[in-house]
Amino acid sequence: MEPSSPLVVLKFGGTSVSSSDNWKQIETVVAKRKQAGFRVLLVHSALAGVSDTIAEALAGISSLDPDSLIDELRARHLSLAASMDLAGVESGLEEGLEELGRLLEGARLIGEVTPRLRARAMSQGERLAGVLAEARLEAAGLAPDAVDPTELLSIQPRDLDAADWLSAVCDDAADPGGQAWLQGRGELVLTQGFFARHPEGGPALLGRGGSDTSAAYLAARLGAERLEIWTDVPGLFSANPKALPSARLLRRLDYDEAQEIATTGAKILHPRCIAPVRRHQIPLWVRYTGNPDMDGTEIGPGSGDTEARVKAISTRSGVVLVSMETLGMWQEVGFLARAFDCFSRHGLSVDLVSTSETNVTVSLDADANDLGEEVLTGLLDDLSGFCRATLIRDCATVSVVGRRIRSILHQLGPALEVFEERHIHLLSQAANDLNFTAVIEAGEAPRLVEQLHRSLIHTVPDDPVLGPTWQQLFEPGPQAVTPLRPASWWWQDRDRLLSLAVEQAPAFVYHLPSVQSAIDELAAVTAVDRVLYAVKANAHPQILAQVERAGFGFECVSPGEVRHVKEQLPGLDPERILFTPNFAPRAEYVFGLEQGVRVTLDNLHPLIHWPELFAGRDIFLRLDPGQGRGHHKHVRTAGIQSKFGIPLFELDEAARLVEAAGARVVGLHAHSGSGIRTPDNWRQIAIILGEAAERFPDVEILDLGGGLGVVEKPGDQPLDTEAMDESLKSMASAFPGKQLWIEPGRYLVARAGVLLARVTQTKGKGEARYVGIETGMNSLIRPSLYGAWHEIVNLSRPNEPAGSPATVVGPICETGDVLGNERLLPECTEGDVLAIANAGAYGRVMSSNYNRRDPAAEIVIE
Repeated sequence: MEPSSPLVVLKFGGTSVSSSDNWKQIETVVAKRKQAGFRVLLVHSALAGVSDTIAEALAGISSLDPDSLIDELRARHLSLAASMDLAGVESGLEEGLEELGRLLEGARLIGEVTPRLRARAMSQGERLAGVLAEARLEAAGLAPDAVDPTELLSIQPRDLDAADWLSAVCDDAADPGGQAWLQGRGELVLTQGFFARHPEGGPALLGRGGSDTSAAYLAARLGAERLEIWTDVPGLFSANPKALPSARLLRRLDYDEAQEIATTGAKILHPRCIAPVRRHQIPLWVRYTGNPDMDGTEIGPGSGDTEARVKAISTRSGVVLVSMETLGMWQEVGFLARAFDCFSRHGLSVDLVSTSETNVTVSLDADANDLGEEVLTGLLDDLSGFCRATLIRDCATVSVVGRRIRSILHQLGPALEVFEERHIHLLSQAANDLNFTAVIEAGEAPRLVEQLHRSLIHTVPDDPVLGPTWQQLFEPGPQAVTPLRPASWWWQDRDRLLSLAVEQAPAFVYHLPSVQSAIDELAAVTAVDRVLYAVKANAHPQILAQVERAGFGFECVSPGEVRHVKEQLPGLDPERILFTPNFAPRAEYVFGLEQGVRVTLDNLHPLIHWPELFAGRDIFLRLDPGQGRGHHKHVRTAGIQSKFGIPLFELDEAARLVEAAGARVVGLHAHSGSGIRTPDNWRQIAIILGEAAERFPDVEILDLGGGLGVVEKPGDQPLDTEAMDESLKSMASAFPGKQLWIEPGRYLVARAGVLLARVTQTKGKGEARYVGIETGMNSLIRPSLYGAWHEIVNLSRPNEPAGSPATVVGPICETGDVLGNERLLPECTEGDVLAIANAGAYGRVMSSNYNRRDPAAEIVIE
């Protein structure tokens, strides 16, 4: 290598360094850069999830068992080492693990985690990964020259104490001495990201996501020709591609555009990493470790695109608003200075600001701030001295990002109709003319992003900015359209479905073996004492019979459902039916009690106004756990915006009314929402119900509700029922003598059903392409009502490549009659049979004869 060899900085994230297959790709990239005449500086992160694991341990330090955590991390790193056939790494790993163990044990003994200790502990994740990285590159014959990052970077103290240790900044000025020093090192220099040297000694962190920032600082100081960020996606996209598969790769952006997209929510780049390379005009590439040959995103001095256009719809969750209101602020000199001084004292960085004569509202981003209750309570206490301050929680930002936004505001008009009936807390139009941002309820963000993306993101021929969609990049062939397809019964049995479609389409087809598979999955959750099937999901007689044979019970929400179950299953013990009406008339409670089924009260009204009905009766109470979950507000069944459940602050009143009525509460029930794939959700509900049960001495049953989610979109992770089981087992000892029940509906039947429909017409309108089918929202209303996503495939053309994205619509006279937006399908023709997946739940049961059209029929296959 000549001393003048140009430098390229390669940064590989946690996912990239966590598998043997990815390390093969890393070696290929390094070798190619060296062959091209570059000197390589490789910066890497900790293994995926390790930093989070250490952070969670530090958050619960008082109850932490350091030995078990060290054992977990040891096993994780040794497993990866074994998969890469690495020998002799044990001693290097043990050194880092022992250091981490000492730090954790010391913090546990003193009951405090100082900023300095936190920085030392968190840096161990990168150091452990460094042991494996050096050994792997050495084994590959690439001769890495390993350097500790504290030799390369020092922080700039700002007298912010904790921030200097946990969210430090470094000087990015060119460092001739460092450049000369680097020329004396090897052709491949290996180091870690995320931390730098503190003047008082030891590591200081550069904030979460700090590995990107480390790499940018090093590229700037050492005069790199370019910086490459390698991650688990091929670049920046016009929206989050894992939530919106029609999002398009952004081929080229200038620094300002990339900064806006990163700042407004894209997780691929840390916003702080762009400023150093922009100041030194260093090109930054975002590339995909899984496929180094795939095009990425190039970020540089100019995108070559000066037209006014929208390039991305970004969103950030975890946003908290602080509203400050007082008549005294109008024309008062220094009000904002006093207010922002309060934020500064609590180490809080303000993001968006909106002002009027009597109100100032600001947003706080959870990714950039500690938004713990202690911090927020202290802030409100300080602000209360001169204004009325309130918090608005559970918010999200949705930002329209692009070039010359002000000049195209008139084009936003139709798109902004999506804000109708949505509570907008704050609007901000950036002075740099690069974004327009709304702060809304967090649950509304996914659907809003999809609608704005559909309205505002448009490609042009040979577009230099907007590239292929996520689907086009990762679903190019008919055998891999989504992870749902290869294992799906309906794909394997498509010939039979095509025959059925000729005779009976449109039709819902239910596959009973798939129902049984889901039943078996839940029967294996041993911590649950009883499973109740939510009948509203699908009331087909053959499905009810299969559920009954499994020994499950039934959860009904109306007298009609109770009658239907009893008619289809004569002789069923009525105690296997739980009746949970909501805002129902008195007669329905009378009906339930007369039928001998278990009856749930969802409100205090029945106990206040009809107490005589419940004298001497065993009843359930449905509680509101306080926090709803789910992808849309219409599927979230908890919180003040939901009509369901008795709020926890009314429990004392509920206990008094139950005693006055002479009733016995034998069960407590709660349900937080639908489509949940977080295994710990039901344990959290169990804790809430278990604590509430202390007020009701006769409680025997804690009904944790349903909402178990299924895989829908590409990239979705299935609910881990084994992890769910493990999380619930601890409840047996925490609440002895209590049974745990769950109420799945969609989980049992969604995957067992498809909606078959034939193509009627196709149409093109400019860039838009439509495929019409013979039924629509009259059969499947979920996409229109919830913004639900269902996979759609052309069963008639299994071996044909996808064409341009098309929107699948029905024949109903409504603009909202859309089954799927911008889906990758082969070129469809009249008569082709489309299959809409995951349609076994909330399909036929929610259908209608709107427009006087018959909904799809039902077919059951064995």
